[in-house]
Amino acid sequence: MSSIPMRSLVRGFKPYTAGLSIDEIREKYGLERVIKLASNENPLGTSPLVRHVLETHAGLAFRYPQAGNPRLLKAIAAHHGVSPSRIVVGNGSDEVIDLLFRICAEPGVNNAVAFKPCFGIYTTQAALCGVELRQAPVNADFSFPWDDLLKLVDDKTSLVFVTTPDNPSGYTPTAAELERLARALPSTCLLVVDEAYMDFTDDEAKHSLLPRLDEFPNLIVSRTFSKSFGMAGLRLGYAIVPEELADHYWRVRLPFSVNLMAEEAGIAALEDAAFHEETLRVVREGRAWLAAELEKLGCTVYPSQSNFLMFALPERGPDAASLFEGLLRRGIILRPLTSYGLPRNLRVSIGTAEENGMLVNAMRELLQS
Repeated sequence: MSSIPMRSLVRGFKPYTAGLSIDEIREKYGLERVIKLASNENPLGTSPLVRHVLETHAGLAFRYPQAGNPRLLKAIAAHHGVSPSRIVVGNGSDEVIDLLFRICAEPGVNNAVAFKPCFGIYTTQAALCGVELRQAPVNADFSFPWDDLLKLVDDKTSLVFVTTPDNPSGYTPTAAELERLARALPSTCLLVVDEAYMDFTDDEAKHSLLPRLDEFPNLIVSRTFSKSFGMAGLRLGYAIVPEELADHYWRVRLPFSVNLMAEEAGIAALEDAAFHEETLRVVREGRAWLAAELEKLGCTVYPSQSNFLMFALPERGPDAASLFEGLLRRGIILRPLTSYGLPRNLRVSIGTAEENGMLVNAMRELLQS
């Protein structure tokens, strides 16, 4: 046994499973070009305005950002039409989720509730914070069994997490369903709606409670700059929360976890509406095309309103692990879903038209071989 002092929980801790990187696949298989369709990143890359702002502010990298990121808060608040006093930001939405556990749940006393499978950060941070995470399995078609979720809620439940569109399936409930859940929860329980992928939906108003925040005092909505804004590498996420919670969030958040470059980039990303709209167009059109092509190959494609598709392979032919490996050797990275408890399924991020086409051609070869 090591003499290094360490919590017993940490010694056996299971970390979050991240997707494979382009560099490690290029090096492993000796490839010049690798297409990554595994991490739900923006197929168009980074906004031209964001790149320009990063270049012009590079000389300030030695400076600390202003405490509390007030300019960024003001920009996000204006984008959503809410008060800056309700905005919190973090080093990715991962930090926001982590701090919600630390602020709102007493270790060994309170519990949190989510569906299963769910975003891996919910499970890792609940465990690290000593908070029981209760999970209701989703239905066979990956829709949400709301009554099963509510049965897990008691007077010690402080947080209920719902991801919409859901990851990894892409399932997206209606705002009316979320409203019923919010009204059914006790006033002492916060509903955290993770909307990382919400702007990819065909009709955001049909699925989001964000425009109706004032109706639900127990509602939190989190979003990210990683997906549609193309800033995954800069780590910037945010949430709209009750003002009292925002006040306590800023008391405990590490003082400079959102760096100056990420802050400037976030402000610029919100200003570049043309890039954002083009991203949404490319993803929505690519999603429809790729779903149809995967179905032609005999795959079962689950309905998605996100920037990814989850699918199961035809019963006859290679299994998911074999296809995943075959695609890697051809320089195409998808996301296996074993870590989500779905070893027969794969998830693919929507790429450019060229990347989507290359994937379909490679899969056709592998499925017919």
